[in-house]
Amino acid sequence: MDLRKLKTLIDLVAESDIEELEVTEGESKVRIVKSSASQQNQVVMMQPQQHPAQYQVAAPAPVAVAAPVEPVSEGHIVKSPMVGTFYRSSAPGSPAFVEVGSEVKEGATLCIIEAMKLLNEIEADASGVVKKILVENGQPVEFGQPLFIIG
Repeated sequence: MDLRKLKTLIDLVAESDIEELEVTEGESKVRIVKSSASQQNQVVMMQPQQHPAQYQVAAPAPVAVAAPVEPVSEGHIVKSPMVGTFYRSSAPGSPAFVEVGSEVKEGATLCIIEAMKLLNEIEADASGVVKKILVENGQPVEFGQPLFIIG
């Protein structure tokens, strides 16, 4: 199914009282679900589950409101340069690159962020002592998310 048809179907669902629409065309299958007024009106493409020509298009599930973020203690904040999965060590069972209290120099490896099957070493952009690690091992991270505080 070409993108123009898909866009037309999304617009049709958005502008009507239809809550859900599923269309099969040959081996292609598209499912569009309208979000409620309290949810964000976004469309998310999902990876095919069983058949390479089958895709699911759906609105995201309701997002829980996060608790207020505690004030960050003073120091230099190292932020994630990309979206991915945060790892404190190079392999499961290996020691972490840094711990709270570790002294680091600018350019030292702090962690790894896996993005699209590529392992990216994240380096300290300032020298000092690691005051706080703000992310748990194996947790997904967003672009610009604080990872470490170096004092």
